[in-house]
Order: sequence, then C-alpha cells, then structure tokens
Amino acid sequence: MGIVRIKGVVLKIANSSENDKVLTVLTAERGKIRVFCKGAKKIKSAFLSSTEFLSFSDFMLYEGNGDLYNLNSAESINVFYNLRMDIEKLMVASTMAQIMNDVCQEEELSYKRLQLFLNTLYVLSETDKNLELVFAIFRIRLLAILGFVPRLNKCVGCDKEVSEMKEIYFSIKDNGIKCDICKRQDKGAIELSKTAYTSMVYILASDAKKIFSFDVPESVIRELSLVVGVYTTEKLEKEYKVGI
Repeated sequence: MGIVRIKGVVLKIANSSENDKVLTVLTAERGKIRVFCKGAKKIKSAFLSSTEFLSFSDFMLYEGNGDLYNLNSAESINVFYNLRMDIEKLMVASTMAQIMNDVCQEEELSYKRLQLFLNTLYVLSETDKNLELVFAIFRIRLLAILGFVPRLNKCVGCDKEVSEMKEIYFSIKDNGIKCDICKRQDKGAIELSKTAYTSMVYILASDAKKIFSFDVPESVIRELSLVVGVYTTEKLEKEYKVGI
C-alpha cells in the first residue's frame, strides 16, 4: 500500500462505528476522496480537530482497497473556528459543502474549486460581509469554474453592445444578457440594474482572491441572489437554499 500526503477540507462525515468515521475530503490533486479514520471520534483522539467538518488539514494516508484511504496522521491547518460560533455562517458553509460534494468527483483535478471553497470559508469565518452576497458570489464563480460562464459582453440575442442597451436582462435559458427588445421573446429573463450587472462582470473577471472585495446595497444583493439562485438551479438541476 502506498502512502499519500495531501491537503484537503472535510466536506462530509459519516459514522462508521462508535469510535470510527469516514470522511469525504476535497483535495486539489485527487478531487473528492473518502478517508477511514479509526478512533477519530474519541475525545482523546489526536485527530479530533483535524477530522472535523469543514476542517482544512494536512493528511497522511495509506491507500487501501478500492476507493477508501486509511488515515495515518493529520494536522489541522485551519478549522474555521468562527463558523462554529455563528449558526447563520455555519448554515451557509454547510450548504456550500453540500454543493461541493455534489459537483466534485473522484480523481479529478480540483485546484480552482478547492481554492474558491477555502477562500469563501475564510471570508465567512473572518469577516462580517453580508452572507447572502458571499453565497451569491461563491455560486456564480463556481458555475463559471464548472463551465457555465454566462455571456455578459453583448446581448445573446442580437449582439447589441451593453452601452447601447436601455435595460439589461439576464436570460437563464440562453446563458447571458439580453436587451429590452430580445427580452420580449424570453418571459423568464430577469431584469438587472447596472450595478448588479457590473457586479457579475467583476465576480467573473477578477482574480480569485479579490472576488469578495466589494460591497453593494441590499437591493442589489437581492437581485444577484435571485439571478444566481435560478441560474444555479437550472445548471446543477438542484435547488440549494440557506435560511439566512
């Protein structure tokens, strides 16, 4: 059996026995992996904190039979302690973990996905940024990583430039913006204010570490949340809601 040293964040925990558990861990190099942790549920276990839900840890693993790894040792890098002290933040983080578990596969390079997830967990844990805005930014950026990049530079119907549009609408079915004329043939298109539109452009175009470095009014957050929520449901074929 080979030994693997790898960093990852715990997405899910399943009980294996009274003292053992099986982790689902997201890694950059191997995507989503399952790790059997013998004795990790014991209060005196050296691995208690490093194998907690949402902990980002450095794991030393033995490759086992099939797709299950066995834990040899683990050291915490960041347990995002503040998330555990705030139920609303924890609810957002839990929903994000559910999404990541759904969209990530085994043996799949997942550097950008892991980076986005960790950056978002850090923002949730260490700042007081509006939770609805953080969740919206996370989802639209993740969808882009997954290949669902909406066309925002021109109308998807007639190629009209944004500067020439009187009103801007987001088309869920056609994956991009539409002008007021093309929108007439698309009853599901959602109107976007100029601020909401420029926010989406910024989120998709900015460096990974800077996507959270802006604030907008509550009305714009509601716009973004609506559009991103519907777009996420359409593309991932599942609705994700957080009680915030």
